[in-house]
Amino acid sequence: MTVLSEDLAKNRQTINAYEDYAERYDALVRHVPNQREQKWLKRLVKIAGKGGRILEVGSGPGYDADFVEGLGVKVRRTDATKRFLELQAARGKHGEFLDLITDDLGGPYDAVLALCVLIHVPREQTDQVLAKIAGSLRPGGAFLVSMRIGYGEKSGEYHTVYWRRDDFAARLESAGLVLVGDEFNVGRDREEWTTFLAVRPS
Repeated sequence: MTVLSEDLAKNRQTINAYEDYAERYDALVRHVPNQREQKWLKRLVKIAGKGGRILEVGSGPGYDADFVEGLGVKVRRTDATKRFLELQAARGKHGEFLDLITDDLGGPYDAVLALCVLIHVPREQTDQVLAKIAGSLRPGGAFLVSMRIGYGEKSGEYHTVYWRRDDFAARLESAGLVLVGDEFNVGRDREEWTTFLAVRPS
């Protein structure tokens, strides 16, 4: 996988920003996923199957993983921000350091979960990252991802990439995944998001 030095710098900048922001982010997010998020997480778990193994990239404080584990699956919690892993450890939850762009994902998994994470992947790396995720799934496995909707990208404290719904759906299909559902929603600060659920063909 070829990663440009400029993309690595964008990635490192975002990770460093989250290291400083982790406690505030932990306090900001709901400790239990809302009803809309629960609906999608339940769909993911249904595909993974009871006792299934799910890779979560960008676990953050780990509350999505808490909910998913409560549905009877096993979650490999990972994050590239060490402070998030420390916050989870303080709650007795084990997480592993994993950089989605540079590290091998392992597998095969019954599902991969990446909510509010791929928005920070530089556009030039998106196809390679999606191919890596697809390759980590077992046949019939599922991928749940949420993306910011819009145009272009923004480099500030965090590098954020925006996608049009149809363009990101096409990227999923190019990675060999089949889109089985999506939903648009407006989040905090009027941010526009779409949640996508895709599967690797059996």
